[in-house]
Amino acid sequence: MKLSVWAKKQGIAYRTAWEHFRTGKIPNAYKLASGAIIVPDEKQIQKTEFVVTYARVSSSVNKSSLEIQSQRLIDFCNAKGWQTHLNVKEIGSGLNDKRKKLEDVLAKGRATKLVVEHKDRLARFGVNYIEILCNHIGCELVVLNQTLNDKEDLIQDFVSVITSFCARLYGQRRTKRKTEKIIKELCCEKEEKVE
Repeated sequence: MKLSVWAKKQGIAYRTAWEHFRTGKIPNAYKLASGAIIVPDEKQIQKTEFVVTYARVSSSVNKSSLEIQSQRLIDFCNAKGWQTHLNVKEIGSGLNDKRKKLEDVLAKGRATKLVVEHKDRLARFGVNYIEILCNHIGCELVVLNQTLNDKEDLIQDFVSVITSFCARLYGQRRTKRKTEKIIKELCCEKEEKVE
C-alpha cells in the first residue's frame, strides 16, 4: 500500500509517516523508481518458521508427567517433520490466566505454530480467544488430541465448570479465613491500645 494509505490506517499525518520511512522506522518499506513509497501489508510478510511446544501441568506433584507430555509433543513435531525451536514447560492452573511462559510466547508473536497436547493444557476456558489471538499474530494452533465427538466435549466442559467452581469455593474460604484473621488482629491491637 502507498505511504499515504498506511499513514491514514495508522492515524498519523503523511509528513510524520514520511519521516518514519526516512529514518527506517517502517519495516520492509521501499521506494519505487517513480518515487512512490510502498509499505507492505504486515499479513503479506511471511514469518520464518518457529515451532513452539507448550506443555502444562497444574501442580509440581505432576512434574514427571510434564516431562513426558513435553517429549510427546516433540516426538509429534519430529514425526511431522517440524523442527521445534522452543519447548515450553509450565506448572500452573489452567483456570489461572497468569502464566508467564505462555504470555511470553503469545506476546512476542514469533511463533508460527503453537503445539499442545489437549486444549485444556492451554486453558480450561477461553481457548477460542487464544486461537483468535494466534491467528491474528500469524500462528497456527495445533492440538494433538481433539475431542472425537460432542459428548466428550460436553463432558469436558462439565468437568471444567465443576473444577472452576471448586477452585473458587476453596479460594473464598481461604479469603474468609484471612479476613477473619485480620479482624481478630485489629481487635487485639485495639484492646492493647485501650489498656
